[in-house]
Amino acid sequence: MEKEIKIGLAILLFLCLMNMPYGYYQFVRFAGMIGFAILAFNENETGSKNWAIFWIASAILINPIFKISLGRELWNIVDVIWGVVLLATLFLNKNTHK
Repeated sequence: MEKEIKIGLAILLFLCLMNMPYGYYQFVRFAGMIGFAILAFNENETGSKNWAIFWIASAILINPIFKISLGRELWNIVDVIWGVVLLATLFLNKNTHK
C-alpha cells in the first residue's frame, strides 16, 4: 500500500506543474494530507523517526484546512521536491529492506 501511495502522490504532485483547475489543487491538498499522514504513521511504526517527521511536516504544509500560501512558483518547487523524494524513497526502501 505504501508503494501505491508514493506513486500516486508523486503523479498528483507532478501534475500540479500543469495549468489545472483550482479544484484539482484542492484535491491534491486533501489527498496529500491523507497520504503523507499515512506515510508518517507507517514510518513511525517501523521505527524511522526522521522520515516520520518529514512526512508529518509535509502533511501539515499541504493541508487544505489551514492553508499556507507560498505562491505558485514556490509551490511548484515544493511539488517537484516532494515528487522526487517520494519516488527516490521507493528505490531506497527497495534496496535497504530486501
